[in-house]
Amino acid sequence: MFALLLGLVAGALHAAEEDWDARDRRLIDAALAAMPAQRPGEVDLYVVGMAGDGQEDVFRNEVLHLERTAAQRLGNGGRTVTLVNHPDALEPATERPLATLAGLRHALAGVGRAMDPDEDVLLLFLTTHGSEDHHLAAILPPFVDEEISPAELREALDASGIRHRVVVVSACFSGGFIPALSDPDTLVITAARADRPSFGCGVDAELTYFGGAWLIDGLNRKTDFVAAYKDAARAIAKRERTEGFPRSHPQIAQGARIGTVLQRWRETSTAGAAVAFDPPPPMFGEDSP
Repeated sequence: MFALLLGLVAGALHAAEEDWDARDRRLIDAALAAMPAQRPGEVDLYVVGMAGDGQEDVFRNEVLHLERTAAQRLGNGGRTVTLVNHPDALEPATERPLATLAGLRHALAGVGRAMDPDEDVLLLFLTTHGSEDHHLAAILPPFVDEEISPAELREALDASGIRHRVVVVSACFSGGFIPALSDPDTLVITAARADRPSFGCGVDAELTYFGGAWLIDGLNRKTDFVAAYKDAARAIAKRERTEGFPRSHPQIAQGARIGTVLQRWRETSTAGAAVAFDPPPPMFGEDSP
């Protein structure tokens, strides 16, 4: 707890000269400026990751692993922006833009400007707590306390001008995002059915069940997002059955046109080596200081 307070105080002091929204825009703009240029005639993969609830390490862990996976395994050349609600994100040495709806809109708009909408693909990965009425938590007390609805997420994507989308929502009841996000140019993958929780979060957790099965095990075996989903869904069902949990029923909805674009990306990109899961030291849970 002492380390948590230190992190919050240090972050607050660091940000005292600008408001939080301005800080986040500055960090997002710096990440966008550092990206390699879009390559005409090739399918580039752009990645945006959002860790929504900063009261647990698990969501931060998954988004930081996503960043490494995108660069090494998926070969996206660093075309990645991550938004992280966690005390680490407030420290000068590890600062990142916070996960807010305004920050997500800004990041998606910037990625949309960097991409060629006719060629390139977005992978948007959101990991956090989800509610029964299908809202995603964006929380880092006392700085962030928001919810993101399916309609708000769809509006942010549409406003960005990004056409080819892979949207992965790792949260309880996340299947409720499928109706709002589905279209012919979008692949939507969720950790649970609209009326089911998913499992694996908590202050002592390092990975959610879905994060471990799709983001780590699945993509380390196959860079095909759909094939990784199928492997993950089987692994999650087996784990839930073994551990006595009700089925979460991960969901997938693939638009009629997005499969062709993803196949072209796989054919023109080179998969890198598997990425071992190596989380930073915990700030929460039994092992935290």
